[in-house]
Amino acid sequence: MKVDTITAYVNFSADPQSFEESCKKMEDFGFDGIFTAETGHDPFFPLLFAAKATTRPELGTAIAVAFARNPMTVAILANDLQLYSKGRFVLGLGSQIKAHITRRFSMPWSKPAARMREFIQAMRAIWDCWNEGKKLDFKGEFYTHTLMTPFFSPGRNPYGPPRVALAGVGPLMTEVAAEVCDGFIMHGFTTREYFLSVTLPAIEKGLAKAGKSRADFEIFGPSFFVTGANEAEVSAAAALVRQQIAFYGSTPAYKGVFEAHGWGDLQPELHRLTREGRWGELGSVIDDEVLATFAVIAEPQDLAKKFAERWGGLVDRVTFPVPFERDPDLWGNVLEELKKVPDGRSASSSS
Repeated sequence: MKVDTITAYVNFSADPQSFEESCKKMEDFGFDGIFTAETGHDPFFPLLFAAKATTRPELGTAIAVAFARNPMTVAILANDLQLYSKGRFVLGLGSQIKAHITRRFSMPWSKPAARMREFIQAMRAIWDCWNEGKKLDFKGEFYTHTLMTPFFSPGRNPYGPPRVALAGVGPLMTEVAAEVCDGFIMHGFTTREYFLSVTLPAIEKGLAKAGKSRADFEIFGPSFFVTGANEAEVSAAAALVRQQIAFYGSTPAYKGVFEAHGWGDLQPELHRLTREGRWGELGSVIDDEVLATFAVIAEPQDLAKKFAERWGGLVDRVTFPVPFERDPDLWGNVLEELKKVPDGRSASSSS
């Protein structure tokens, strides 16, 4: 199992040099990947500093909002980061929801799964033009790219095109990920039951459509953990995860995850609280049963075992958001134990 960290927990804006030092510490600690998220900062820009500071970990976006951009701009950004990181870049994309695309980014929204499939296919056509000399002639329902002159072509990338992973919750977007991408970024708002009944069948359908095997495809697992070195840390982690579950659960598009457990009434209740601006009350709606269903809850010495019981042999990598610098010996042992958990590709190859 690969174990990643995410730089959303590092204050990039305060000091880029300090950010580089943090990335180096993440590498030295043993993380396999360092990923950014598109929240209050650009997801791509910090990875230049991460690439400069490190040599081993994979670097990627988890996620960048695809529909806030177009295939050409993302193809250029991803190609540059693949070059600068010497082949370590993973382009993680997500669709976001309609309100953010239309009202925050002022971009069009329609048929998100079909649009995403075409977005990624267009990027791959652009990369084929640069790397293989193919004529750029992509004409789709949503995107058209038919012009590439030598002056604007970066030419062949010695590391090839970057890998692409797509985030999703619903079956249509998940199927698209398996069909046209190299990996799937499972939303934290996913349970084992939902994964087995909805996510995995959609992945298998997409892989079959593309003629790929599970061994060719990487699944990024969810990352809700409730743990800590003491009672105060555990309590704080539980409160944070309750709030995260509630925030995601308020989204109408994610109602199906609650419904898989018979909790469909939770989504309208959470959505009502957000519409009333009562954000601070969201976490109180998530009871202990819901928390334990979404999050791996355990003391540090038992965390890897509990994670393996839920996700071993199903996913290939996991984001492990812990304050590792506070107690490197404690969390270093946990990291090494998590790496021993069997991943899904190995289990698929041996079956």
